Amino acid sequence: MPHDHDNHFDDMTAQVRALETILTDKGLVDPAAIDEIVDTYQDKIGPQNGARVVAKAWVDPQYAAWLARDATDAIASLGYMGRQGEHMNVVFNTPTTHNIVVCTLCSCYPWSVLGLPPVWYKSPAYRSRVVRDPRSVMAEFGFTLPKDTKIRVWDSTAEQRYLVVPMRPEGSDDLTEDALAALVNRDSMIGTKAATDVGAAQ
Repeated sequence: MPHDHDNHFDDMTAQVRALETILTDKGLVDPAAIDEIVDTYQDKIGPQNGARVVAKAWVDPQYAAWLARDATDAIASLGYMGRQGEHMNVVFNTPTTHNIVVCTLCSCYPWSVLGLPPVWYKSPAYRSRVVRDPRSVMAEFGFTLPKDTKIRVWDSTAEQRYLVVPMRPEGSDDLTEDALAALVNRDSMIGTKAATDVGAAQ
């Protein structure tokens, strides 16, 4: 995304650090506990959980149908529950329809399947522009779609959080579920990119 997001991030980072310093000085928070939470969601969970959900949906039609019917339970069946992982909805990209997710009011995001939200997802620029002009926003990620592809923008809230199941890459028919999961990137589960091509992953 453009550099105005970087400026927003710098301001936000400064505010967060100032708040953390104040709360630490008052003995209200433990920096080590905060670091552990960040490490868990950023490095241990990351988007790997969501990638496994997508890969299973690609190879198991019954699981895909369960996701469409009751995403919260279907995702929980794989052991992925927790903070902001409630009230999940899964939307499926098709050759004619592409889905993209935003939270226009704040930054609601399914941590338990996607890890920490990227900085750009929380920025005012993304939250306002993707609703009005999703094609241009995706183009900034290097992702373009045919003009006749319908784009649906889903607005997350505290009651409804979304995970996009991207199109399965061509040439992936013989791959194992683990290998398929490696093709699923975080941005493809938000909708700003496609899943990684088989050739690019090798």
